[in-house]
Amino acid sequence: MGQTITGRVHSFQSLGTLDGPGVRFVAFLQGCPLRCGCCHNPDTWDVSGGSEYTAQDVVNRALRCRSYFGSEGGLTLSGGEPLLQQDFAAEVFRLCHESGVNTCLDTSGCIAPELCGPVLQETDRVLLDIKYTSEEMYLQHVGCSLEKPLRFLEALQLKQIPVTLRQVIIPGLNDNEENTAALLAIAKAHPCVDKVELLPFRKICQTKYDMMKIPFPFGGIPEPEQQKMELLRKLLEGYGG
Repeated sequence: MGQTITGRVHSFQSLGTLDGPGVRFVAFLQGCPLRCGCCHNPDTWDVSGGSEYTAQDVVNRALRCRSYFGSEGGLTLSGGEPLLQQDFAAEVFRLCHESGVNTCLDTSGCIAPELCGPVLQETDRVLLDIKYTSEEMYLQHVGCSLEKPLRFLEALQLKQIPVTLRQVIIPGLNDNEENTAALLAIAKAHPCVDKVELLPFRKICQTKYDMMKIPFPFGGIPEPEQQKMELLRKLLEGYGG
């Protein structure tokens, strides 16, 4: 089956250390329905972009890196939004489990969880982006409702899938203690969440926007200061933040 199910992949990263536990092979899938102001990968938006691979192709590439995975590493599907290609994602993860490889899903949670059963059945961990903790911010800077990732998180809780909550800290938007406290409250309300990560907003993606000749919505926002990141992370003690 893995020889016939195909998907569109933007790129691969052989030895990732920021995309789930341990050392991981990361496949960035093509296509995303959101338009986040801080998006680092605008070149993944187009669902018809990237290159076509079979699920087996992807897993074979991952297996070449297996000696580096150790006890915690494995394969992560990121994007874009990997859940736009649910059948492909599910087959990649199924083949990983056949080979004893840990699976991790990096998602915005914007896809209805009832559509994602086969993928989640083969998912060992989810990296879930909660981009803001207010509905207004979500509608203005993401393009969907906050309700969508929260509903997705409820489904992960029911399925008891371990979750890492992640948030990019953007000066002037969510770099305040109230937002971090609200994120912590979301984590505490869902015992499946065992880790919360705050990631600093970066602008190295500006060159991609320039090449694509489209504006970078957050191009005028500065990167957060290290001192502010440390202050906010202290609020997350106990959650590996």
